Amino acid sequence: MNNVPKSLKEKWSNEKQVCCRADEGNCQGRLTKDHTITWKGKQLQEDWAIVDVCEYHHGIGKFMFGGDLNREKHVWIALNRATDKELLNISKAIDYIELRERLNKKYANKS
Repeated sequence: MNNVPKSLKEKWSNEKQVCCRADEGNCQGRLTKDHTITWKGKQLQEDWAIVDVCEYHHGIGKFMFGGDLNREKHVWIALNRATDKELLNISKAIDYIELRERLNKKYANKS
C-alpha cells in the first residue's frame, strides 16, 4: 500500500473492518486494502475508493495463484460507496457514473 493519508488511517482504526465480499462466504487470510480507482496516474486516496478485501479475494499472499480476484467487482463496490458529486469530480477520461450504472446491471443482487 502506498502512503495513505493519516486521516484515513485514523478513521479506519475506529471502524469495523470486514471483507467487501464477505457475503460470498469464502473469505480467507488477513484483511487488506484494495485501491480500486486510478486517477491522474495515481491511486485515488479517498475513503470510498479503497475497499477492505481478504487475501483470497485480493489474490495475494498464499492465494496469488488460486484466489478469487475480481477487480471489476471491487470497482463496482467502491463506485457504489461514492456520491454522484465525488464521481463527477473524477469523471474526465472515464464516466464513472455511467460505469457504476453498467456494473450495477451486472452485479446488483448477485454475489
